[in-house]
Amino acid sequence: MGDKANAHPGAAGRATAADQPASVRNVVLVGHSGSGKTTLVEALALTAGAVNRAGRVEDGGTVSDYDDIEHRQQRSVQLSLVPVDWDGIKVNVLDTPGYADFVGELRAGLRAADAALFVVSASDGVDGSTRMVWEECAAVGMPRAIVITHLEAARADFDEMTRICAETFGGDDPDAVLPLYLPLRGPQSADGHAPVTGLTGLLTRKLFDYSSGERKESEPGPDQLPLIDEARNRLIEGIIAESEDETLMDRYLGGEEIDLGTLVQDLERAVARGTFFPVLAAAPAAEGARQGLGTVELLELVKGGFPTPLEREGFTVTTPDGKPRELALCDPDGPLVAEVVKTSSDPYVGRVSLVRVFSGTLRPDETVHVSGHGLTDRGHEDHDVDERVGALSAPFGKQQRPLSHCIAGDLACVAKLSRAETGDTLSAKDDPLLMEPWEMPDPLLPLAIQAHSKADEDKLSQGLARLVAEDPTMRLEQNQDTHQVVLWCLGEAHADVALERLRTRYGVQVDVVPHRVSLRETFAGKCAGRGRHVKQSGGHGQYAICEIEVEPLPGGSGIEFVDKVVGGAVPRQFIPSVEKGIRAQAARGVAVGHPLVDLRITLLDGKAHSVDSSDAAFQTAGALALREAAADTKIHLLEPVAEVTVLVGDDYVGAVMSDLSGRRGRVLGTEQTAGGRTLVRAEVPEIEISRYAVDLRSLSHGTARFSRAYARHEPMPPQIAAKVREQMEEAS
Repeated sequence: MGDKANAHPGAAGRATAADQPASVRNVVLVGHSGSGKTTLVEALALTAGAVNRAGRVEDGGTVSDYDDIEHRQQRSVQLSLVPVDWDGIKVNVLDTPGYADFVGELRAGLRAADAALFVVSASDGVDGSTRMVWEECAAVGMPRAIVITHLEAARADFDEMTRICAETFGGDDPDAVLPLYLPLRGPQSADGHAPVTGLTGLLTRKLFDYSSGERKESEPGPDQLPLIDEARNRLIEGIIAESEDETLMDRYLGGEEIDLGTLVQDLERAVARGTFFPVLAAAPAAEGARQGLGTVELLELVKGGFPTPLEREGFTVTTPDGKPRELALCDPDGPLVAEVVKTSSDPYVGRVSLVRVFSGTLRPDETVHVSGHGLTDRGHEDHDVDERVGALSAPFGKQQRPLSHCIAGDLACVAKLSRAETGDTLSAKDDPLLMEPWEMPDPLLPLAIQAHSKADEDKLSQGLARLVAEDPTMRLEQNQDTHQVVLWCLGEAHADVALERLRTRYGVQVDVVPHRVSLRETFAGKCAGRGRHVKQSGGHGQYAICEIEVEPLPGGSGIEFVDKVVGGAVPRQFIPSVEKGIRAQAARGVAVGHPLVDLRITLLDGKAHSVDSSDAAFQTAGALALREAAADTKIHLLEPVAEVTVLVGDDYVGAVMSDLSGRRGRVLGTEQTAGGRTLVRAEVPEIEISRYAVDLRSLSHGTARFSRAYARHEPMPPQIAAKVREQMEEAS
């Protein structure tokens, strides 16, 4: 696998529509920012012939159409697809962002792919977020391979990085993470650095020299064979350990020379099963070269070792009303089931949807049913609509190459689906179906915004709706208590991109304002109030008097109204009016404008007039009585408290617990989990964790995750309550 002596640079590098699922490979690239994913994609495109060394893209474009600065910046924060053809196989390469703030784009890539290629920088190593993604892939059995980049760095050490990868990714079986090739270095320069010029194939004992810009095969010298054989023997043992042929190990240990074809077949099967994880090396092509180092080997691994869409496990499909539906796996002739894995806006085409087809065949200009369910909490209403599909295309940079169809297992871009959002299911209009949605990360960083001007205010709601439709990791909240518009994001970079898209794509300028939490008010003790609303100015007057008693209730009790009027002091028809006025005043608050809660308000007595009493008069009297009662007692401010769960590596548990305590948090307990991690449970005031998504990432070097859920409101400490009151007075 990967040992083609004269592999052509993809004479048919332009990706076309696949005709059968077996000829498709869907691969997602995973790695931290700066690991070299995008550079690797470009090198694979060059080797496959999608671009050539003269810098020309097929159909008359230039490399700059794919590789301009603006487009690179866009790809650094969003999922992008680059399809290439390699030896009769269509390889859909999904490049994902390396920034933790855009993990939603990464999850979309994992959903659309059938295998993952982890890109690790030889100079930077493996970060915590990459390790967590590996564990996610392991949990679902996704096949994986590792490619080490940046071997040109002065202190790059392929052997050491392979060892680190085996320790990090191998778990209990580090021998499941082994290199297929070893770097071949050229002569040392004056500073002692020896550049990587080629690769040594361990299974074939062949050398592949890339120093001329094209891959050339040769035989190793006698002095190189001992080093090759040592690594080769370990690789063979690792492959045989994963073989389904239980006699193979005994034969090998007995001295039998195992056939190369058998080893390659067992290797490919183990990779496709997700039980063996080969390590490769890659470097971009030098200027004017036709092939980047290691790219032929990598494409051969993708072709032979990564699974076809036919080998992917089944997916859960139901009708929109929830009835299960059994479908044949990846059948191009079956019922249409496709999923929108990404939505973006193109200034010329409009909305463009990246779609993975799981069953059936998608064709241009046909009418499909669009189902979206399961994200109502993020501003995505459940919907079932019919839409006409526009053109199908395969993207390459800023170009869109037309496709005649898209079969089960393949990916394509679909134009003019105006209602389809990320995560939606496309199906036949006369046979609507719904795929189970994938898990989205919870956005935990609030961004409160307001329109910059009246003109922006008119466009704000539409711009926000489009923004959230593109990005399901973002949640839009119209807070009824604070009257703020809040975008919940995954981090600061995510928030910055959202603001920039609002401004540049939708022409909406917004201002960021301090985020406010939903406070409450309550009475500190029992008290009474009298509401007197008597006005006589000629004609029909207003007359209403009521007397109330107010007493605190336990947290979570809300507002309880009790009628204890006797003798008809307040006529029966006006008692609901008193309650209505009291509840309206409670909703407005009596101290700094936050709703009153946890009170029992008892109507004891009152007076009415046979002519001048009215519903409105008693509503006003009830409100006045509550305000008078508030003047005779202390008002407590209640703040929301969240139940916070933090999953963090054992090395950072102490720092996390100390930080939570500094936020007025109460640690409820800890629980040891697998993988050297600890689950920390705590209750923390929400006002203290507005930026916790950012602070925790910094504290744990990106290795921790947390969730939050509202627990209750409880009294705010007096000194903090005093500051809040001062801020409210200044704002008013």
